Amino acid sequence: MNTKTYTAFAGDACIASGELTAMLLGVKACLDGGENRPVLVFEDQTGMQIDFNLRGTAEEVLANITMHPHFVSADTASARKEGPGRPKLGVVGREVSLLPRHWEWLNQQPSGASAAIRRLVDEARKRNAGKDGARQARDAAAKFMWTMAGNRPGFEEASRALYARDRERFDALTAAWPKDIREYLGRRVTEAERFEEKQTE
Repeated sequence: MNTKTYTAFAGDACIASGELTAMLLGVKACLDGGENRPVLVFEDQTGMQIDFNLRGTAEEVLANITMHPHFVSADTASARKEGPGRPKLGVVGREVSLLPRHWEWLNQQPSGASAAIRRLVDEARKRNAGKDGARQARDAAAKFMWTMAGNRPGFEEASRALYARDRERFDALTAAWPKDIREYLGRRVTEAERFEEKQTE
């Protein structure tokens, strides 16, 4: 299930934002209403720009999602191939390269190597949730900023302030940028700060 959110810009203006279906319907309504500026869609959690086929009716636009390469997960693709794992349960076999001492330790675990690896990954995810979330939010902001503001005054300095966690300087350097771009970046930076606060609790 796709729980990510997306934001669409036409030029410097935000025209739609939300979960995938709502965002696409918003974009389609804008285009049908006469919007003729180039539309760019960003995945909020990663900052990745994603292209969509927006031709045809709203129903056709939504139907195209099922064939979009970005939304065909690697797990789904792997499950179609014969091989180890239990894809019906969400367990997919993939190659993992480890040193002999790692395999030796894993082979000594009573629950087996696969279960031990899953447990270690889950523990690491919980332990580093704040740190990983903050990094991903800042990386997402940086990717968006590169696309939407890479040629704007203060871009390089703002990028440095973003990763230096200097919010005051970041806001000052982006103050003259278009409102919707500035506000979108502000939300991403605030999200990173919230993750960082959780990490220190």
